[in-house]
Amino acid sequence: MEKKPDETNQLESLEDPGTTTGSTVDESNSLESVDTPEPVKSKPVKKKRNFKDIISHVNVYVLLFILIIIVAVGIVLVGSQSNKKADSPTTLASKGLSADEIKTVEGGESKVGDPKQTLTVESNSIFSGKVLVRGDLDVAGTIKVGGSLSLPGISVSGNSNFDQIKANNLGIAGNVSIQGILTIQKNIVSSGGASFGGPISAPQLSVQSLQLTGDLSLTRHIDAGGGTPGKTDGSALGGGGTASVSGTDTAGTLTINTGNGPSAGCFATVNFSQRFNGTPHVVITPVGSAAGSLNYYINRNNTSFSICTANAASAGQSFSFDWVAID
Repeated sequence: MEKKPDETNQLESLEDPGTTTGSTVDESNSLESVDTPEPVKSKPVKKKRNFKDIISHVNVYVLLFILIIIVAVGIVLVGSQSNKKADSPTTLASKGLSADEIKTVEGGESKVGDPKQTLTVESNSIFSGKVLVRGDLDVAGTIKVGGSLSLPGISVSGNSNFDQIKANNLGIAGNVSIQGILTIQKNIVSSGGASFGGPISAPQLSVQSLQLTGDLSLTRHIDAGGGTPGKTDGSALGGGGTASVSGTDTAGTLTINTGNGPSAGCFATVNFSQRFNGTPHVVITPVGSAAGSLNYYINRNNTSFSICTANAASAGQSFSFDWVAID
Protein backbone atom coordinates (compact mmCIF):
# COMPACT_ATOMS: atom_id res chain seq x y z
CA MET A 1 0.00 0.00 0.00
CA GLU A 2 1.13 3.48 -0.89
CA LYS A 3 1.71 5.94 1.89
CA LYS A 4 -0.25 9.22 1.69
CA PRO A 5 1.78 12.34 1.99
CA ASP A 6 1.56 14.23 5.19
CA GLU A 7 -1.00 17.02 4.94
CA THR A 8 0.83 19.23 7.47
CA ASN A 9 4.02 19.24 5.45
CA GLN A 10 2.14 20.31 2.31
CA LEU A 11 0.59 23.22 4.17
CA GLU A 12 3.97 24.42 5.47
CA SER A 13 5.45 24.32 2.02
CA LEU A 14 2.64 26.42 0.69
CA GLU A 15 2.91 28.97 3.45
CA ASP A 16 6.72 29.46 2.96
CA PRO A 17 7.45 30.01 -0.66
CA GLY A 18 10.99 31.05 -0.06
CA THR A 19 12.00 27.46 0.94
CA THR A 20 12.46 26.44 -2.67
CA THR A 21 16.18 27.25 -2.50
CA GLY A 22 16.58 26.15 1.05
CA SER A 23 17.49 29.66 2.30
CA THR A 24 15.46 32.16 4.22
CA VAL A 25 14.31 35.26 2.31
CA ASP A 26 14.58 38.60 4.09
CA GLU A 27 11.02 39.96 4.40
CA SER A 28 12.16 43.54 4.78
CA ASN A 29 14.11 43.44 1.56
CA SER A 30 11.24 41.94 -0.28
CA LEU A 31 8.85 44.66 0.96
CA GLU A 32 11.19 47.42 0.01
CA SER A 33 11.48 45.97 -3.46
CA VAL A 34 7.73 45.91 -3.83
CA ASP A 35 6.91 49.39 -2.45
CA THR A 36 9.49 51.38 -4.49
CA PRO A 37 7.70 52.90 -7.54
CA GLU A 38 9.26 53.11 -10.94
CA PRO A 39 10.45 56.56 -12.11
CA VAL A 40 7.71 58.47 -14.17
CA LYS A 41 8.71 60.07 -17.44
CA SER A 42 7.98 63.89 -17.52
CA LYS A 43 5.65 65.19 -20.31
CA PRO A 44 7.03 67.97 -22.57
CA VAL A 45 5.75 71.45 -21.60
CA LYS A 46 3.84 73.25 -24.39
CA LYS A 47 5.06 76.73 -25.09
CA LYS A 48 2.42 79.53 -25.44
CA ARG A 49 2.42 81.38 -28.78
CA ASN A 50 2.39 85.16 -28.58
CA PHE A 51 0.39 87.57 -30.89
CA LYS A 52 3.31 88.25 -33.21
CA ASP A 53 3.77 84.50 -33.90
CA ILE A 54 0.07 84.15 -34.77
CA ILE A 55 0.10 87.20 -37.09
CA SER A 56 3.22 85.96 -38.85
CA HIS A 57 1.47 82.71 -39.78
CA VAL A 58 -1.67 84.43 -41.16
CA ASN A 59 -1.76 85.12 -44.88
CA VAL A 60 -1.45 88.84 -45.79
CA TYR A 61 -4.08 88.52 -48.52
CA VAL A 62 -6.59 87.22 -45.99
CA LEU A 63 -6.05 90.35 -43.89
CA LEU A 64 -6.55 92.57 -46.93
CA PHE A 65 -9.77 90.76 -47.82
CA ILE A 66 -11.10 91.22 -44.27
CA LEU A 67 -10.17 94.92 -44.34
CA ILE A 68 -12.05 95.42 -47.65
CA ILE A 69 -15.14 93.69 -46.23
CA ILE A 70 -15.09 96.00 -43.18
CA VAL A 71 -14.77 99.15 -45.32
CA ALA A 72 -17.60 98.02 -47.64
CA VAL A 73 -19.91 97.36 -44.70
CA GLY A 74 -19.13 100.81 -43.29
CA ILE A 75 -19.94 102.51 -46.62
CA VAL A 76 -23.26 100.67 -46.89
CA LEU A 77 -24.22 101.69 -43.35
CA VAL A 78 -23.34 105.36 -43.94
CA GLY A 79 -25.28 105.42 -47.26
CA SER A 80 -28.37 103.87 -45.70
CA GLN A 81 -28.35 106.43 -42.89
CA SER A 82 -28.05 109.30 -45.41
CA ASN A 83 -30.98 107.94 -47.47
CA LYS A 84 -33.13 107.68 -44.36
CA LYS A 85 -32.38 111.32 -43.51
CA ALA A 86 -33.16 112.48 -47.06
CA ASP A 87 -36.38 110.46 -47.32
CA SER A 88 -37.77 111.61 -44.01
CA PRO A 89 -38.77 115.30 -44.38
CA THR A 90 -38.10 117.61 -41.51
CA THR A 91 -41.30 118.27 -39.63
CA LEU A 92 -41.77 121.48 -37.75
CA ALA A 93 -43.62 121.56 -34.52
CA SER A 94 -47.00 123.20 -34.77
CA LYS A 95 -48.02 125.67 -32.11
CA GLY A 96 -51.23 127.63 -31.74
CA LEU A 97 -51.35 131.33 -30.91
CA SER A 98 -52.92 131.99 -27.55
CA ALA A 99 -54.92 135.07 -26.57
CA ASP A 100 -52.06 136.39 -24.42
CA GLU A 101 -49.63 136.08 -27.32
CA ILE A 102 -52.05 137.94 -29.60
CA LYS A 103 -52.20 140.82 -27.09
CA THR A 104 -48.41 140.83 -27.00
CA VAL A 105 -48.23 141.10 -30.79
CA GLU A 106 -50.73 143.98 -30.79
CA GLY A 107 -48.60 146.00 -28.39
CA GLY A 108 -45.64 146.41 -30.76
CA GLU A 109 -42.86 144.45 -32.43
CA SER A 110 -42.63 141.06 -30.76
CA LYS A 111 -41.34 137.62 -31.56
CA VAL A 112 -43.52 134.54 -31.22
CA GLY A 113 -41.98 131.07 -31.20
CA ASP A 114 -38.75 130.10 -32.94
CA PRO A 115 -37.82 129.00 -36.50
CA LYS A 116 -38.34 125.35 -35.57
CA GLN A 117 -42.02 125.91 -34.81
CA THR A 118 -44.99 126.63 -37.06
CA LEU A 119 -47.57 129.30 -36.36
CA THR A 120 -50.99 128.16 -37.54
CA VAL A 121 -53.82 130.69 -37.95
CA GLU A 122 -57.09 128.92 -38.71
CA SER A 123 -59.24 132.03 -39.20
CA ASN A 124 -59.01 134.75 -41.84
CA SER A 125 -56.47 137.48 -41.12
CA ILE A 126 -56.41 141.14 -42.11
CA PHE A 127 -53.23 143.21 -41.82
CA SER A 128 -53.80 146.96 -41.90
CA GLY A 129 -50.10 147.75 -42.08
CA LYS A 130 -47.16 146.39 -44.00
CA VAL A 131 -46.15 142.72 -43.99
CA LEU A 132 -42.47 141.84 -44.25
CA VAL A 133 -41.30 138.29 -44.95
CA ARG A 134 -37.56 137.91 -44.40
CA GLY A 135 -37.43 134.34 -45.71
CA ASP A 136 -39.06 132.43 -48.55
CA LEU A 137 -42.82 132.68 -49.07
CA ASP A 138 -44.62 129.47 -50.06
CA VAL A 139 -48.26 129.84 -51.07
CA ALA A 140 -50.32 126.68 -51.55
CA GLY A 141 -53.38 128.53 -52.89
CA THR A 142 -54.10 131.45 -55.20
CA ILE A 143 -52.62 134.92 -54.76
CA LYS A 144 -55.02 137.77 -55.46
CA VAL A 145 -53.76 141.35 -55.50
CA GLY A 146 -56.36 144.11 -55.45
CA GLY A 147 -53.88 146.96 -56.00
CA SER A 148 -50.59 147.45 -57.77
CA LEU A 149 -47.83 144.86 -57.42
CA SER A 150 -44.21 146.02 -57.27
CA LEU A 151 -41.55 143.36 -57.76
CA PRO A 152 -37.82 144.07 -58.19
CA GLY A 153 -37.44 140.68 -59.88
CA ILE A 154 -39.79 137.90 -60.91
CA SER A 155 -38.97 134.39 -62.10
CA VAL A 156 -41.69 132.16 -63.55
CA SER A 157 -40.81 128.55 -64.38
CA GLY A 158 -44.18 127.43 -65.73
CA ASN A 159 -47.03 128.85 -67.81
CA SER A 160 -48.60 132.08 -66.58
CA ASN A 161 -51.72 133.94 -67.56
CA PHE A 162 -51.85 137.72 -67.26
CA ASP A 163 -54.79 139.93 -68.19
CA GLN A 164 -52.60 143.01 -68.43
CA ILE A 165 -48.90 143.65 -67.91
CA LYS A 166 -47.36 147.10 -67.67
CA ALA A 167 -43.58 147.24 -67.53
CA ASN A 168 -41.19 150.15 -67.89
CA ASN A 169 -38.45 147.91 -69.23
CA LEU A 170 -39.12 144.36 -70.42
CA GLY A 171 -36.21 142.08 -71.25
CA ILE A 172 -36.93 138.65 -72.75
CA ALA A 173 -34.05 136.26 -73.35
CA GLY A 174 -36.07 133.59 -75.16
CA ASN A 175 -38.78 133.43 -77.81
CA VAL A 176 -42.05 135.34 -77.53
CA SER A 177 -45.33 134.03 -78.90
CA ILE A 178 -48.29 136.42 -79.09
CA GLN A 179 -51.67 134.98 -80.03
CA GLY A 180 -53.54 138.28 -80.16
CA ILE A 181 -52.86 141.79 -81.41
CA LEU A 182 -49.59 143.49 -80.45
CA THR A 183 -50.08 147.21 -79.88
CA ILE A 184 -46.98 149.36 -79.48
CA GLN A 185 -47.39 153.07 -78.76
CA LYS A 186 -43.80 153.98 -79.59
CA ASN A 187 -41.04 152.79 -81.88
CA ILE A 188 -39.77 149.26 -82.46
CA VAL A 189 -36.00 148.85 -82.52
CA SER A 190 -34.69 145.53 -83.80
CA SER A 191 -31.00 144.69 -84.10
CA GLY A 192 -31.75 141.55 -86.11
CA GLY A 193 -34.07 140.56 -88.92
CA ALA A 194 -37.86 140.37 -88.93
CA SER A 195 -40.11 137.84 -90.61
CA PHE A 196 -43.85 138.37 -91.15
CA GLY A 197 -46.18 135.68 -92.40
CA GLY A 198 -48.98 138.11 -93.28
CA PRO A 199 -49.43 141.66 -94.58
CA ILE A 200 -47.98 144.68 -92.78
CA SER A 201 -50.14 147.73 -92.34
CA ALA A 202 -48.47 150.98 -91.34
CA PRO A 203 -49.34 154.63 -91.99
CA GLN A 204 -45.66 155.34 -92.51
CA LEU A 205 -42.71 153.01 -92.98
CA SER A 206 -39.19 154.37 -92.74
CA VAL A 207 -36.25 152.13 -93.63
CA GLN A 208 -32.65 152.87 -94.50
CA SER A 209 -32.44 150.15 -97.12
CA LEU A 210 -35.27 148.20 -98.77
CA GLN A 211 -34.57 144.97 -100.62
CA LEU A 212 -37.36 143.19 -102.49
CA THR A 213 -37.13 139.61 -103.71
CA GLY A 214 -40.54 139.77 -105.40
CA ASP A 215 -42.68 142.25 -107.30
CA LEU A 216 -43.48 145.69 -105.87
CA SER A 217 -47.16 146.53 -105.99
CA LEU A 218 -48.19 150.10 -105.21
CA THR A 219 -51.79 151.23 -104.98
CA ARG A 220 -50.87 154.85 -104.27
CA HIS A 221 -48.33 157.42 -105.46
CA ILE A 222 -44.58 157.25 -104.92
CA ASP A 223 -43.47 160.13 -102.74
CA ALA A 224 -39.70 160.37 -102.88
CA GLY A 225 -38.42 162.01 -99.72
CA GLY A 226 -35.08 163.50 -98.88
CA GLY A 227 -33.29 166.78 -98.93
CA THR A 228 -33.54 169.33 -101.76
CA PRO A 229 -30.45 169.30 -103.97
CA GLY A 230 -28.47 172.42 -104.73
CA LYS A 231 -27.65 173.95 -108.16
CA THR A 232 -25.00 175.82 -110.04
CA ASP A 233 -25.98 178.20 -112.92
CA GLY A 234 -24.51 177.63 -116.35
CA SER A 235 -23.63 179.86 -119.35
CA ALA A 236 -26.68 178.85 -121.46
CA LEU A 237 -29.00 181.02 -119.30
CA GLY A 238 -27.79 184.25 -120.95
CA GLY A 239 -27.38 187.63 -119.31
CA GLY A 240 -29.69 188.01 -116.28
CA GLY A 241 -31.09 184.48 -116.66
CA THR A 242 -31.99 182.40 -113.56
CA ALA A 243 -32.58 178.75 -112.60
CA SER A 244 -34.32 177.17 -109.57
CA VAL A 245 -34.55 173.59 -108.20
CA SER A 246 -37.41 171.85 -106.35
CA GLY A 247 -37.91 168.23 -105.26
CA THR A 248 -35.38 165.65 -104.05
CA ASP A 249 -32.43 163.70 -105.37
CA THR A 250 -34.80 161.01 -106.66
CA ALA A 251 -37.27 163.26 -108.45
CA GLY A 252 -37.39 167.00 -108.99
CA THR A 253 -37.79 169.92 -111.39
CA LEU A 254 -35.34 172.45 -112.81
CA THR A 255 -37.08 175.74 -113.82
CA ILE A 256 -35.18 177.96 -116.27
CA ASN A 257 -35.71 181.66 -117.10
CA THR A 258 -33.45 182.76 -119.99
CA GLY A 259 -32.01 186.24 -120.12
CA ASN A 260 -30.43 188.28 -122.91
CA GLY A 261 -28.33 186.48 -125.51
CA PRO A 262 -28.47 182.84 -124.28
CA SER A 263 -26.04 180.45 -125.92
CA ALA A 264 -25.56 176.72 -126.34
CA GLY A 265 -24.22 174.90 -123.33
CA CYS A 266 -25.50 173.88 -119.89
CA PHE A 267 -28.37 175.70 -118.20
CA ALA A 268 -27.54 174.47 -114.66
CA THR A 269 -25.91 171.67 -112.68
CA VAL A 270 -28.01 169.89 -110.04
CA ASN A 271 -25.92 168.84 -107.01
CA PHE A 272 -27.35 165.84 -105.07
CA SER A 273 -27.90 166.27 -101.32
CA GLN A 274 -26.73 162.65 -100.83
CA ARG A 275 -24.25 161.14 -103.23
CA PHE A 276 -25.19 157.90 -104.96
CA ASN A 277 -23.17 154.69 -104.63
CA GLY A 278 -22.52 154.81 -108.36
CA THR A 279 -23.50 156.90 -111.36
CA PRO A 280 -27.32 157.08 -111.24
CA HIS A 281 -29.74 156.62 -114.10
CA VAL A 282 -31.16 160.11 -114.77
CA VAL A 283 -34.26 160.54 -116.93
CA ILE A 284 -35.30 164.13 -117.87
CA THR A 285 -38.52 165.31 -119.44
CA PRO A 286 -38.91 168.79 -121.07
CA VAL A 287 -41.93 170.79 -119.85
CA GLY A 288 -43.33 173.30 -122.37
CA SER A 289 -42.84 173.85 -126.09
CA ALA A 290 -39.84 176.11 -125.54
CA ALA A 291 -37.98 173.24 -123.81
CA GLY A 292 -39.21 170.71 -126.40
CA SER A 293 -37.66 172.67 -129.28
CA LEU A 294 -34.17 172.36 -127.79
CA ASN A 295 -31.62 169.69 -128.57
CA TYR A 296 -31.14 168.93 -124.83
CA TYR A 297 -28.84 166.40 -123.24
CA ILE A 298 -27.33 165.66 -119.79
CA ASN A 299 -23.96 165.04 -118.16
CA ARG A 300 -24.02 162.94 -114.97
CA ASN A 301 -21.93 161.39 -112.19
CA ASN A 302 -22.59 160.07 -108.67
CA THR A 303 -22.71 163.57 -107.11
CA SER A 304 -24.53 165.70 -109.75
CA PHE A 305 -25.93 166.00 -113.24
CA SER A 306 -26.21 168.91 -115.73
CA ILE A 307 -29.02 169.78 -118.17
CA CYS A 308 -27.56 171.22 -121.37
CA THR A 309 -28.62 172.17 -124.94
CA ALA A 310 -26.86 171.84 -128.28
CA ASN A 311 -28.64 174.94 -129.70
CA ALA A 312 -29.23 178.29 -128.04
CA ALA A 313 -32.62 178.88 -126.42
CA SER A 314 -34.74 181.93 -127.13
CA ALA A 315 -34.22 184.98 -124.91
CA GLY A 316 -36.82 185.81 -122.26
CA GLN A 317 -38.31 182.32 -122.20
CA SER A 318 -39.48 180.27 -119.14
CA PHE A 319 -39.55 176.48 -119.27
CA SER A 320 -38.72 173.45 -117.10
CA PHE A 321 -37.18 169.99 -117.05
CA ASP A 322 -38.38 167.20 -114.72
CA TRP A 323 -35.95 164.46 -113.69
CA VAL A 324 -35.98 161.04 -112.07
CA ALA A 325 -32.67 159.66 -110.75
CA ILE A 326 -32.37 156.01 -109.71
CA ASP A 327 -29.20 154.30 -108.51
